[in-house]
Amino acid sequence: MASQDYKTNGKKGLFDEQFTIERLSTIGNPLEKISNVIDFETFRSTLETKLLNTEKKNNAGAKPFDVVMMFKIMILQRYYGLGDKQVEFQIIDRLSFKKFLGLESGDKVPDEKTVWLFRENLTNSGVIELLFCQFIEFLEDKSLIFNEGKLIDASFTIAPRQRNTREENEKIKKGEGKELWNDQPNKKKHKDIDARWTKKNGEKYYGYKNHAKVDSKSKFINTYKATDASVHDSQALDSLLNKKDKGQLLYADSAYTGDNQKKVIRKYRLKNKVHEKGYRGKPLTEKQKAKNKIKSKTRVRVEHVFGFMEQSMNGLVVKSIGIVRATGIIGLINLTYNLFRFEQVQRLNLFKS
Repeated sequence: MASQDYKTNGKKGLFDEQFTIERLSTIGNPLEKISNVIDFETFRSTLETKLLNTEKKNNAGAKPFDVVMMFKIMILQRYYGLGDKQVEFQIIDRLSFKKFLGLESGDKVPDEKTVWLFRENLTNSGVIELLFCQFIEFLEDKSLIFNEGKLIDASFTIAPRQRNTREENEKIKKGEGKELWNDQPNKKKHKDIDARWTKKNGEKYYGYKNHAKVDSKSKFINTYKATDASVHDSQALDSLLNKKDKGQLLYADSAYTGDNQKKVIRKYRLKNKVHEKGYRGKPLTEKQKAKNKIKSKTRVRVEHVFGFMEQSMNGLVVKSIGIVRATGIIGLINLTYNLFRFEQVQRLNLFKS
């Protein structure tokens, strides 16, 4: 006989919510998995130190939402590709989101303006980079950054396309975008003068680039840099490498070849495993092709990183205006990836044991 404790006749049963949670867990709830291995409370000190007004004289006004819960909303947005209004709706609508955030049914949920303002504060205060570095230190303490090799690559982060006149676009390209629309402040705040068009393999892209340095063994992102989309991949190389990389093998595709790139690699004393490039009138030899094929077996691991972002995290997209906000969102994307990668590594280690 069916139990009357769950929903069988259109009426809400006493244990409906618990059964739903258990069912989600059985199917595989990524938010539950990450909650089991990540103690988000470790980020509290950084968040509170940088974001909370410790000099507040009285308790007037509404009590602010908990900073750790708001940070977890940022992770939800990046993992599921949700805008501010969408994430507000989904928190209200989805039990798994509420459980991840520590909310009960009927608890007050941050509205879209609150979510936007929190992200603005994160971005403008530089906290995102601090949180990213904090988690890297955590991974190093866990001996999960192996430093046996580094992978370098970049991926486009698509931004909302702008509708400008030809003259306006020419001024933006010349770096004179700040002079535009001064008599139309409402219009100006919606104009992105930092994003750029570029073309790759016959396809056009508009927005920014996420340049990343990845640990070749663990596939965690060590360092990142955000630029507009027109910046060549190789131009970010110097910003990504550091003295800690000394002696390691560096893998990258042929976009990172050239005298300047070789100088940068030598500067940081890495072992150059960048793909060799053929030129018109001087194609790759069979020996060079064979070497590239061997390098590809390691270099391809960086594709897994951006592949996870594109598939599991609903793509690399920013819905904001300007390089400052884009940098913040790209930082959150990379941190979110590292958090979920950590869960994968922990699960694999448990399986092996």
